[in-house]
Amino acid sequence: MKDKINQFIMFLLLLTVIGLGSGCNQKQSGEDHEDLSISQVHTSKPIDQSVANQAKKKVIKEEDISNVKAVNTDKELLIAIKVENFERFRLKKIEKNVKSDLEKDYPDHKILVSTDSKMYLELDQLEQKIQKDNTNRKELEKDFNKIKSLMKEET
Repeated sequence: MKDKINQFIMFLLLLTVIGLGSGCNQKQSGEDHEDLSISQVHTSKPIDQSVANQAKKKVIKEEDISNVKAVNTDKELLIAIKVENFERFRLKKIEKNVKSDLEKDYPDHKILVSTDSKMYLELDQLEQKIQKDNTNRKELEKDFNKIKSLMKEET
């Protein structure tokens, strides 16, 4: 009788180890950033967006970040980032790290970084306007300043 109980316990232990091993072997969705695409915004009119495009390429390489939107003017750069679900507890730290990295790369721009989803959506809409050439410089500055004030309000 004890022999059968020991065999049953060994079977359950083996089954548990196999189950845990196969469950932990699956590829995590946040580990691979190769499938992520960032939109490149036109760099000619009304304001050159090459700084925003370069910043997006740099920021998306961070493992905690799943997506990024950015728009710049001549002197300022606004960036909104989305982070992986499990990293949401470290939002302020991630935001601070991204800001300090970008300040080193773009010392002549004032940089504002946000992890707020509303800012992400606002910058996405502004990027789309710029991409479609549906805005002039004055309109862009107005929208930019509106988003900037929302970002400052958030902090």
